[in-house]
Amino acid sequence: MEKTTKPRLLAMLKILETYSDEQHPLTFAEVTRLLKENYGIDAHRTTLQRDLDELIAFGVDIVTVRSTQNRFFVGERVFQTPELRLLADAIGSSKCLTDKKSAELTEKLYSLVSVHQADMLRKRPLSVSTAKPSNESIYYIIDAINNAIDRNKAIHFTYTDYTPDKQKTLRGDGEVYTLSPYACVWNGDYYYVVGWSHKRHDITVFRVDRIAAPPEIAQESAIPAPEGFDLSDYTQSVFQMYKGKEVVVELECTNDMMRVIIDRFGDDVQTAIVDEQHFKATAPVSLSPTFYGWVFEFGGKIRITAPFEAKDAYRNMVTKAAENL
Repeated sequence: MEKTTKPRLLAMLKILETYSDEQHPLTFAEVTRLLKENYGIDAHRTTLQRDLDELIAFGVDIVTVRSTQNRFFVGERVFQTPELRLLADAIGSSKCLTDKKSAELTEKLYSLVSVHQADMLRKRPLSVSTAKPSNESIYYIIDAINNAIDRNKAIHFTYTDYTPDKQKTLRGDGEVYTLSPYACVWNGDYYYVVGWSHKRHDITVFRVDRIAAPPEIAQESAIPAPEGFDLSDYTQSVFQMYKGKEVVVELECTNDMMRVIIDRFGDDVQTAIVDEQHFKATAPVSLSPTFYGWVFEFGGKIRITAPFEAKDAYRNMVTKAAENL
């Protein structure tokens, strides 16, 4: 006995979306079998043809391959496979998503194509970042921040830091930060929240994946952005990209720079303790004025010790800068 039309139509659409594509069209016999196996629905060929016509009339792009035994597949989808490859690569290389969350999101993307296309996409290696966070609460952190922005409220949160032996800890012995959030900004594969620091009385930036837990939304209203504040101009001045010759450098750093090194190169950066006050970090970088400027920013707390070309180029840049004073 045939089921009612609506469940059968939905089941047929689901089967076509899941199992059919241009390389794998389905016959009526295969659709009949899948309806029975997956949903316990019996249907005659003439009934399925009417259902197919209704789906097409509704706007579903179902392509018919005519032969002695007609075959059918879903044509236009929300995303095509090249688009999904781009999105999956972006998710895989994101430094604000953990490996687990990247995998979950990627699988959700793959559910938008047929199982055959999804298998093909899984066989292609993704461009995965080497510096992935470990904070699994990031979804809830982002949701709380956006909720506060929508409600025009401040937020309270603690922030993570690192000890010289790379152990995660809370900055300032668990100090609670208060921020009036204005926007979340994606830059350099990280997600940041930009807002007014109630402690510094100025615009500041916090990296979202380093917020220790979902922020508490305060009762107090957020402090409005200063007059003339432009988010685009601010982010351009704060976040800078650079590209140059790729080399592996050795950096000798004071112990309080461990957080900075991990922020720059990720949790798995190679480090070794030099003495009671210093550690060494080894990491690949792009040599450029921006990299040297980043080193100079810390006032001698980070020193380039190898290779010679990096040391020499940095020395020359500093010398030229001094000569222009």
